[in-house]
Amino acid sequence: MYRDTSSCNTYNYGDARYWDARYVQEGGSFDWYQRYTALRPFVRKYIPTSSRVLMVGCGNAVMSEDMVKDGYEDIMNIDISSVAIDMMRRKYENIPQLKYMQMDVRNMSFFPDESVDSVIDKGTLDSLMCSTDAPINSAQMLAEVSRLLKPGGIYMLITYGDPTVRMPHLSRPLYKWKTVLYIIPRPGFERPGSCSLTTKSYLEPVPTTEKGLLPADFVLEDPDSHFIYVCKKMDETELSNMPIFPLTNNVF
Repeated sequence: MYRDTSSCNTYNYGDARYWDARYVQEGGSFDWYQRYTALRPFVRKYIPTSSRVLMVGCGNAVMSEDMVKDGYEDIMNIDISSVAIDMMRRKYENIPQLKYMQMDVRNMSFFPDESVDSVIDKGTLDSLMCSTDAPINSAQMLAEVSRLLKPGGIYMLITYGDPTVRMPHLSRPLYKWKTVLYIIPRPGFERPGSCSLTTKSYLEPVPTTEKGLLPADFVLEDPDSHFIYVCKKMDETELSNMPIFPLTNNVF
């Protein structure tokens, strides 16, 4: 129940041993879903370059490096895999803007409350949603993200999960988030025929229902699109307008 099986396979993506073995075997670098060039408009819109950024589940991706090249000054990168962290520490030991720590996103007690301006998650929640005890693991992670964010801070989630499987988790009142949704096509996608995918079409927020879901008549041009949830942590004066709806047995 509540385990997101839509893109899961037999691997346990929530297990550090799986990731350690994978990073030992593959080496190099790999960015899940999207590169920074595609995500830059959203990152720059919501995350100032002076922000203290936490990159959860950083793996061996180069996104943090690209952000530093783009002017970002303070990015803490964490991952459950000690192999990945050791690799990245060595790679970026001469770049002071990048810091690396081995850490489980379900318990980030090393960081004090409201100590981070922004959290970026590119596939980490998805990994936990494919893990054993997915509902518990994902709830622990999201509670920690909310705890770390300052009021007004941003949790930016890049995921394959559409609103039917992500909003029931993101909209829990205890997180105090107000969410805006964007949808971008997978890398290399092109509209069929003579129409071209314009930049404007995916840089604008997607209209959603009161529950944060897509309208019934919404057509997804690319069935393998990625969803970007920009979750702003509200202050006390904003909480009264927050929509509330519980998880149901239909969330997978």
